[in-house]
Amino acid sequence: MSDGIRSEGLFSRGMLAVIAAQFLSAFGDNALLFATLAVLKQQVYPDWSQPVLQMVFVATYILLAPFVGQVADSFAKGRVMMFSNALKLLGALVICFGFNPFIGYSLVGVGAAAYSPAKYGILGELTNGETLVKANGLMESSTIAAILLGSIAGGVLADWHLIAALLACVVAYGLAVAANVMIPKLAVARPGQPWHPGQMSASFFSACRTLWRDGETRFSLVGTSLFWGAGVTLRFLLVLWVPVALGITDNKTPTLLNAMVAIGIVFGAAAAAKLVTLKTVGRCMPAGVLIGVAVVFFSLQHAEVGAYLLLILIGVLGGFFVVPLNALLQMRGKASVGAGNAIAVQNLGENSAMLLMLALYTLAIKLGAPPVTTGVGFGALFALSMAVLWGWHLAQKKARTPDL
Repeated sequence: MSDGIRSEGLFSRGMLAVIAAQFLSAFGDNALLFATLAVLKQQVYPDWSQPVLQMVFVATYILLAPFVGQVADSFAKGRVMMFSNALKLLGALVICFGFNPFIGYSLVGVGAAAYSPAKYGILGELTNGETLVKANGLMESSTIAAILLGSIAGGVLADWHLIAALLACVVAYGLAVAANVMIPKLAVARPGQPWHPGQMSASFFSACRTLWRDGETRFSLVGTSLFWGAGVTLRFLLVLWVPVALGITDNKTPTLLNAMVAIGIVFGAAAAAKLVTLKTVGRCMPAGVLIGVAVVFFSLQHAEVGAYLLLILIGVLGGFFVVPLNALLQMRGKASVGAGNAIAVQNLGENSAMLLMLALYTLAIKLGAPPVTTGVGFGALFALSMAVLWGWHLAQKKARTPDL
């Protein structure tokens, strides 16, 4: 069945069901984040608790990393996605009914941790190597459209009525579960794996070693980890930056600014699908350096128009940077440790980077660092990190190329 579906091409029924489910799930994720941040404001939590909310979410990825890749590879990935979205639905209901928002959001994190290896791993089962970058571009475009609409919906609805915002998240997750039912049941990628926690952990860390020893997958892991760590930090920086730099105190404006990044990533992902192949992944690196430079200029803005335009540019650069790295990891990971395990290893790296960057950001805010200064330092550090990674990749590539 797997081969038959793959031969249908990029817009097969299975692929369209995956994209629909991903859109609805990501819509719920982003609307729920801003709705839950509004809950924290309403309940008068301190400013530094906002990134802690995301740290709770990220911690679930790290704790479950040794197990979720094997889950994705040991069951039909569409069914794993369905179960994961059901957990997200439960977490949204916990918050909606007034229970502790950190507990509800951690349940959403558990669902998201299990969902990620399945949603990316299934791309390699529904498409072949020639269309995998395009499939990733389609997935990222769907995700970013969901970020755009979900972020706006979460902020606007939270300003209007907080329960309405939370109910919108519940509906989105429910529809995502329904879309998952439409995904054909593909063959299990790696059946017969052991389920003893010690053996699963050993298998996962063996996959980690395999991927980190490979120069190309190591390059992809470092690049995507830095990118998503920076992305989640920028999202929380915006919440505190907007009142200081623009003098606006509503819930809507930070969500609209986040949406600008989403719009940019759609165009950047489309450009990457046309201009970058698995053989020319290095072309994405200048965009990584420029992301940091653009963040510095953005942090110094005090005009809304300039802020919106710079965030669109940051999104374009981000989409162009991250899509080829994802495709590279999926292709090489599928051939070595399995696509699910490869994405789980990637999630460990990305979420470790997120946790570290959010912890540093939380510490800076708790110590009283101004949001503008924090943004400038953050952007400069990111640009430097990308420049070092680019130089390291060029040196590795030169070392692999024999002298003529």
